[in-house]
Amino acid sequence: MTRIKNNLFPAALVEESIKKDQGKLSSSGALVVNTGKFTGRSPKDRFIVKDEITTDVVDWGEINIPISEKHYDELFEKTMKYMDGLDAIYTRDAHACANPNYKLKVRVHAEFPWQSMFAYNMFLRPSTKELIGFQADWNVYAFPGVEADPKVNGTRQNNYSIINFTKRVIIIGGTAYTGEIKKGIFSALNFILPVEHNVLPMHCSANVGTQGDTALFFGLSGTGKTTLSNDPDRRLIGDDEHGWSNSSVFNFEGGCYAKTIDLSASKEPQIWSAIKFGALLENVGFKEDGRTVDYEDVSLTQNTRVSYPIYHIDNIMYNSRGDLPENIFFLTCDAFGVLPPISKLTKEQAMYHFISGYTAKIAGTEEGIVEPQATFSACFGAPFLPLHPTKYADLLGAKIEKGTDSGEGTIDVWLINTGWTGGPYGEGSRMELAFTRSMIKAALTGKLVSVEYQTMPIFNLQIPKTCPDVPNAILNPRDTWRNEEEFDKQAKNLAARFEKNFQKYAAQASKEIVAAGPEI
Repeated sequence: MTRIKNNLFPAALVEESIKKDQGKLSSSGALVVNTGKFTGRSPKDRFIVKDEITTDVVDWGEINIPISEKHYDELFEKTMKYMDGLDAIYTRDAHACANPNYKLKVRVHAEFPWQSMFAYNMFLRPSTKELIGFQADWNVYAFPGVEADPKVNGTRQNNYSIINFTKRVIIIGGTAYTGEIKKGIFSALNFILPVEHNVLPMHCSANVGTQGDTALFFGLSGTGKTTLSNDPDRRLIGDDEHGWSNSSVFNFEGGCYAKTIDLSASKEPQIWSAIKFGALLENVGFKEDGRTVDYEDVSLTQNTRVSYPIYHIDNIMYNSRGDLPENIFFLTCDAFGVLPPISKLTKEQAMYHFISGYTAKIAGTEEGIVEPQATFSACFGAPFLPLHPTKYADLLGAKIEKGTDSGEGTIDVWLINTGWTGGPYGEGSRMELAFTRSMIKAALTGKLVSVEYQTMPIFNLQIPKTCPDVPNAILNPRDTWRNEEEFDKQAKNLAARFEKNFQKYAAQASKEIVAAGPEI
């Protein structure tokens, strides 16, 4: 008979993992596990059940792949039978959304104890009182041992993650990568919150200053989102998933899921200190002593990760909420050396760049990349968007136009290039982190309000001519190149990439948003 182990504390889950030979303690006290074949998400194996609720609402295509109710039912039944044959199942009751008006009660059913530990770390933890009579709004079933038969179950291969909005269930099989659990609920919220509550779900980090001002940081991997939002002078709301309601910005989660490749105490002191007992390290290697983690070891994957509850960080917002944002930062690592280190966007430009979600990969980051490669991910989180990207952009535009509380204050949107200056990757140099921090600080403290701006041709971006603690010479990217004609050529090249990418959104975007893009 299967034993259900419900809401075990982390210490018990660590003990169970070690007893089952599924993990070992590192020298810092963190539990280290191996997620097996899959060390990252599998976007091509994420499905949404196509039914009465979703048929006319979901933006079907390469990202949102439909699966029939019949195939879902077959795999769900297969999961139930598999559960009956296990000696133990680990369930976790949790919440998503720190704003009580939108709280989602989630129950995670897992095959492994460390999967339940991940859910404890990443979701909001209910009080003892809230656990009494807990009735889940959504159920997640994460069982790596349940594999699909593509010929029978309508999947691409043996692994899958399927969201059923009608039954409010997510089933995950054939993969033990824990990020599928977290992103499954995030995908669900990206459907529920805009459709039912007019709340904008966001793939971003957020923090709050000493004066109570909230800032949002959007950015794809490698742009500096985690680094720049972790500011000793500001309190962290969260580092990855948030909602923007009519009254607040709130965290969806109760923890952090950070990359650990090349991690060091000097580069990421807060993450380094958070890796202690209660943290869960995935797919990392060890040094010779077999206990000390080697963060440079990428023998299993470059996507080495750690999850930990947010209270492992000292400087946080105790209720995981903040006021409406006063500043929004779109972070990009432009390896072409074209975009300014800081520029101010109009509302329409903000919507355009939000839909574009641009950054660039550089040589060496992935196999086969030998020169800078433009990457676009709509709304800085395309793999998790059930709706068309313009739906989220329209909601963003409406909230920017409304402004802060009572419409009394404006919301400033900034484009920050943490990438290359003085030339493209291989010729120029990476923007110094100290200068980027100074630019963001100047924007947050209002020191860029009264300075003079200049317009950058082609992209029509407003660039400040001066910025405290930043050399004036680096603010206009064209001035940093030795050959200005080469810069112009590169700028036109990048603008053409933006235009080509935006073609798939132009039919559903307003004329004003389309016009806010680059002009060649």
